[in-house]
Amino acid sequence: MNAIFLILIIAAFGLTIWAQFRVKGTFNKYAEVPNMRGMSGYDAARHMLDSNGLHDVPIEPIAGALTDHYDPVNRVVRLSEPVYYGTSISAVSVACHEIGHAIQHKVHYPMLAIRHRIFPVVNFASGIAPLLLLAGFVFQSFNLIGIGVLFFSVAVAFQLITLPVEFNASNRARDVMVAEGYVTHEEERSVGKVLNAAALTYVAAALLSVLELARYLFLLFGNRD
Repeated sequence: MNAIFLILIIAAFGLTIWAQFRVKGTFNKYAEVPNMRGMSGYDAARHMLDSNGLHDVPIEPIAGALTDHYDPVNRVVRLSEPVYYGTSISAVSVACHEIGHAIQHKVHYPMLAIRHRIFPVVNFASGIAPLLLLAGFVFQSFNLIGIGVLFFSVAVAFQLITLPVEFNASNRARDVMVAEGYVTHEEERSVGKVLNAAALTYVAAALLSVLELARYLFLLFGNRD
């Protein structure tokens, strides 16, 4: 069983690496394809915010690539410079995805609310879990391993909660982009490829975490006399 879990974890880790390469490759591919409306990422994001009554939410450019995010604490959307200034399919897709999160915040989307509430606990749990697990295995302490697995479970739950949050934000983005004419129906498929590639990274990371948790649980209970 240990060998099977190890193989599955290695496979999931490989999927995670592949997903990261795919999202970069897909983004770069459609970063070379201008959208027919000529909208920049900023234009699309600002229009989507305003049309949903979020006039007070600012949009800021930030350095880096694929560093785009919505900050729920300060209620600000931050777009990487290639997305903020770019007029490609990738730029408007990523920008509108982040606005999807801002809309989730406004309408109190349940899964987003849960994720925000448990984030401080997850920060602590994800930091201490590896230390507890290492100490537990080194000193052969069932109690330390058990506590470590409990903390690790919180981090896994956070990643699983993240999945519907990300898919919902992408669905909101795609619906608005087509309905309001940010992209044409012919461009919708390309938008889907960009958004789906990004979502795959979250799926792969969640799968890896679940398999790791399953392995810890097996080591904790499966080998216990």
